[in-house]
Amino acid sequence: MAQILDGKALAQRKQADLTQQIATLAPQVGRAPGLAVVMVGDNPASVAYVRNKERACDRVGIVSFGRHLPADSSQTEVAEVIATLNADDRVDGILLQLPVPDHLDPVALLNEIDPDKDADGLHPMNLGKLVRGEAGLRSCTPAGVMELLWANDVAIAGKTAVVLGRSILVGKPMALMLLEANATVTIAHSRTPELSAVTRAADILVSAVGRPGMITPDDVKPGAVVVDVGINRIATPDSKFVLVGDVDYDPVAAIAGAITPVPGGVGPMTVAMLLHNTVLSYCRRVQG
Repeated sequence: MAQILDGKALAQRKQADLTQQIATLAPQVGRAPGLAVVMVGDNPASVAYVRNKERACDRVGIVSFGRHLPADSSQTEVAEVIATLNADDRVDGILLQLPVPDHLDPVALLNEIDPDKDADGLHPMNLGKLVRGEAGLRSCTPAGVMELLWANDVAIAGKTAVVLGRSILVGKPMALMLLEANATVTIAHSRTPELSAVTRAADILVSAVGRPGMITPDDVKPGAVVVDVGINRIATPDSKFVLVGDVDYDPVAAIAGAITPVPGGVGPMTVAMLLHNTVLSYCRRVQG
């Protein structure tokens, strides 16, 4: 059976380190780090995610400055809230919870966030720094994947990596981070011909498409490292719901060298890296 890449345990260790760092710095600075999560509307998944992020902030000592706006808020109204948070010296990180209602332009709103407070690492300036290999705030989910690979001594340099999915949230920055770590990287997607042949060539396979059970043993090279970014909520026969990934877990775990579970794999690391980015921004701002 595959080695389990335990994101929950690693996230707990990282949060413990952040807790200690904040406990040391906050008395010197005169305040704790602050994170503002801007949420528009009442998307149930978003409500749950925001609640988890606020609880994580409480655990490590980050102050939450949540802004929950009505679903019918205009582009201008949301942009004005972001501008207010940009100017608030108590706020070190700002996150726009996605998705936003259909009438809003999420890209334009993300561009309104001060790049130095861009806790989710999605501002064009921070993505540009990633492309150039410069230091900057990194996209949380792919950065969490990299931390998980490094913590488990997964060899990356010289390996063939396939990233399934090309979103700006995960797929593209994930490919860039693996490339930066000296992997040979392919981005695959819905229009990739002979997709199984492409994924079977991967020493490291990252799936971020949001299709439950899409990756089967036929799509995986024996011994490969399989990272499942997908989080899909599906109904069970008894009318309950469970979270599953993009990977058909048990059959793939039987042939993979290492694998992330869902839940408990990449998800906790995404939150941990959000906290990390907020503290990093805090340190840069208070230390000059």
